[in-house]
Amino acid sequence: MGALRVIFVDDHPVFRDGLRVRLSAEEDIDVVAELGNGEEAFISAQELSPDVVITDVNLPGMNGVQLVRELRAVGNKAACIVVTAYDDDEQMYHALRAGASAYFSKDVAADNIVDAVRQVVQGKYVVRGRVFERFELMNWLARRFRSLSIDEIPDEAIGPLSPREMEILRYIAQGRSNKEIAYQLGISRQTVKNHMSSILRKLAVEDRTQAVMYAVRRGWIRVQDAIE
Repeated sequence: MGALRVIFVDDHPVFRDGLRVRLSAEEDIDVVAELGNGEEAFISAQELSPDVVITDVNLPGMNGVQLVRELRAVGNKAACIVVTAYDDDEQMYHALRAGASAYFSKDVAADNIVDAVRQVVQGKYVVRGRVFERFELMNWLARRFRSLSIDEIPDEAIGPLSPREMEILRYIAQGRSNKEIAYQLGISRQTVKNHMSSILRKLAVEDRTQAVMYAVRRGWIRVQDAIE
């Protein structure tokens, strides 16, 4: 078996450079691309057929959880490792539900990510340093989230927002009106309203401001998106 082909995605050069140096030191790991946003990563993953994609959650454009979901939707076989500076249980659940094989806080030692690369290509799951078989992970998640009744929530209500909904949420974060958003996207105001209703329902919030704050806290959109 040849070296494991890895793509990693992060818009912070310092983190990206440090991870590249650490991964490149391993003889059995080949970094085939390093990218700064989700859209580029999606295209590269299709073209380069990596074994592993390592992605930050908080990316410009398509966020890391969306990237994982889109790769799974097109049948891409790369195992996905999600790292985040905004670590919480709900975000972890979203990442795993989208199809991630591993989830780490960004303050984890680089050695842990290196070990995870080798684990996930063998079909293992790694969450906060703990290694699981698939059935073990499902049982662990069920126990951990039982108090939240997550298993009673319909699938469409717990995943990250769709790319179109995220696009609309970014415009909302910038203070755009429904009319302005409709013009920018070339859709009707009623369609914007329908998307907004879906966003509020999925996030279980009451208004646009709460939706934006929810997304910012979880790193789905960046603070910069709200002030551009």
